[in-house]
Amino acid sequence: MIGTLETVPALSRPDLLAQPVIEALETHRGEDVLVAQIDPDLADTAAFCERYRVPLEISANCVVIAGKREGTLRVAACVVLATTRADVNNVVRKRLNVRKASFLAMEEAVEATGMEYGGITPIGLPGDWPVLVDAALVDIPYVIVGSGVRRSKIAIPGKALAALPSAEVVDGLGRPV
Repeated sequence: MIGTLETVPALSRPDLLAQPVIEALETHRGEDVLVAQIDPDLADTAAFCERYRVPLEISANCVVIAGKREGTLRVAACVVLATTRADVNNVVRKRLNVRKASFLAMEEAVEATGMEYGGITPIGLPGDWPVLVDAALVDIPYVIVGSGVRRSKIAIPGKALAALPSAEVVDGLGRPV
């Protein structure tokens, strides 16, 4: 158990995962990924961590950032510790090679990912999106992140998070809040 979460192998509970997450776990080593059912009203990080006694230091947020260059939309997912925020204006903007980067609109993020807003996870994202993973996550035995739906959370080893397709480990991606 992590905190008070009752985890099980993720693929044993497909009802707790968004369809793109299921497909990704079936395709890529999903055996070390766990899932836990939660109250969807407590999916936001602070409320979740308090209720389920999960330390912020192992909780992560996945945010979708976009910018345009020469009329082309460039998108990246960023995974950072809950104690930090993605450095959108420097690190992500430079990685996307755009003049201005910002959060992708909620409707666009939901449509592009096939996941619920507030539950977007780096597992199962569109294959052409880079998944920028803060280097601080890599050595954490289990990182807690969204599952694609608000009614559950995934526990994934930091090393497995860094090994996801399209993942790039980035030093300094997360900036202290």
